[in-house]
Amino acid sequence: MHDRTDAPGHHSRTSTTRFPVAVDAALRDAGWQPGRWDIRQAEEWADALRSHASPAGHQHAVFPAAVEAWAEFGGLRLSPTAPGRQIATTTVHIDPLGGLHLARTLGDLGRALGTEVAPLGEEGDGQAVLAIDNEGRVYSIDHTGDWYLGSDIDRALETLVTGTQPTRLTTG
Repeated sequence: MHDRTDAPGHHSRTSTTRFPVAVDAALRDAGWQPGRWDIRQAEEWADALRSHASPAGHQHAVFPAAVEAWAEFGGLRLSPTAPGRQIATTTVHIDPLGGLHLARTLGDLGRALGTEVAPLGEEGDGQAVLAIDNEGRVYSIDHTGDWYLGSDIDRALETLVTGTQPTRLTTG
């Protein structure tokens, strides 16, 4: 017995998709498609981050969850068009080098959370830096504080694209 959704080119509106409709649309408009995997670019970013140290000697953590997120979504610039559910939506650019000079900030966040944190990209025109931890959880850091966006990159993209209010992290 064959599932009809297996048929090449068949896509019904009722089939389950990885992302909600608005997120899927924003990703596809940005050039993403299922199976996208640019490991060469991800490894170049990993090398650039590993070889960078801040003037005070802070270095970036690089780990599989970050490299996988960069390989699948790296280079994409999402421009949500729908108004946000709770907060305004903003562009999202997945490029870890946007956080190159934030090794100390990301290291501090990682220590506060008891994990390692790597840069993922940015929101808007640098208003916030996006970061991912070694469990794949995603955060946003801006002038108002540190925010939890989701348990993995899929949930985080949903939070960002739909304008869902993220959870503020409290430390201490």
